Amino acid sequence: MGSIAIDAAVVEGAGNPFRFEKLAMDAPGPGQIRVRLHACGICHTDMVMRDGALPIPFPVILGHEGAGVVDAVGPGVDGVAPGDHVLLSFHSCGACSACHDHQPGYCAEFVPRNFLGVTPPGQGGIWRGDERIGGNIFGQSSFATHALAHSDNVVRIDRDLPLDILAPLGCGVQTGAGTVLETLQVQPGQSIAILGAGAVGLSALMAAVIAGAGRIAVIDRHASRLALARELGATETGDDLAALDGQFDHIADTTGVPALLGLAVDRLAQRGTLALVGAYPPGGFTIDPSSIMSMGRRIVGVVEGGIDPQLFIPRLITYYREGRLPLEKLIKRYAFADLEAAFAASESGAVIKPVVLMPQD
Repeated sequence: MGSIAIDAAVVEGAGNPFRFEKLAMDAPGPGQIRVRLHACGICHTDMVMRDGALPIPFPVILGHEGAGVVDAVGPGVDGVAPGDHVLLSFHSCGACSACHDHQPGYCAEFVPRNFLGVTPPGQGGIWRGDERIGGNIFGQSSFATHALAHSDNVVRIDRDLPLDILAPLGCGVQTGAGTVLETLQVQPGQSIAILGAGAVGLSALMAAVIAGAGRIAVIDRHASRLALARELGATETGDDLAALDGQFDHIADTTGVPALLGLAVDRLAQRGTLALVGAYPPGGFTIDPSSIMSMGRRIVGVVEGGIDPQLFIPRLITYYREGRLPLEKLIKRYAFADLEAAFAASESGAVIKPVVLMPQD
């Protein structure tokens, strides 16, 4: 089994545009799975990586919400075979204490395996002539016609399911839904405020409805997103947390704006929890420690929803089949060639979850 030619969107350096290129992909090595991609969601983290705010190896292929069909497998791969339909998620070592606890988002090797795209010796890569391209971001690099993924970050799904609609389960959707259902473990009748009505925030909202939450408030600056939030089950919406009455058992911040967090702490009920889900810039925010201690409040950081994709993605698919996770309401499809336009629509707020579709032979 030799190398194949692929088409990929390459970012040459921080802040550069995508450039479509013909590259060579090695045959899958031990533990690797080659996937012919059909679709890939666009996540805010892709924008952060493109702009050089995270330590990724330029030149690089981004994309980490891939979905497609297994094309080939390397030695030692069990559980999937050529022809299987799969969703791709983040990469983890499988050996550290967090992985053993089914919390791979906190894997001891999360940064090198996902942002640095490090692969062990003997595993396949992607090449431009003699130059190796960063082609293992989040263990996949899915802005391409093919990806080399791994046994731990490939989730097999039924062939009747729509790959384009389910692609975002691999990151954004599982992050929002997992925060509510697994990390916060919202109980029936409890209240929650969700800051930000992007893909992560609206996934958190849908999960809060699934959990049977009582009061569900959503805060965002885009009126169209607040209208969709009400359609999806929010009991109240607004553009300012300060304008809401009362306190909340849970608050999930998906905005990554530190200035909102002090007020969020103040709006927590006794023994309430603030989940930090956004991509925060370096620095800090000011809180009164006594307001945490005296009220039994908690602040918890959340990566990828605090879930195990192998267990949680099938659960999300069940909700989708039942009509309780209407992902199609968040998605707008774009041709792979229109990747720049899809990014621009996401950055402007015009589209909640762009999904690019790869050309199929």
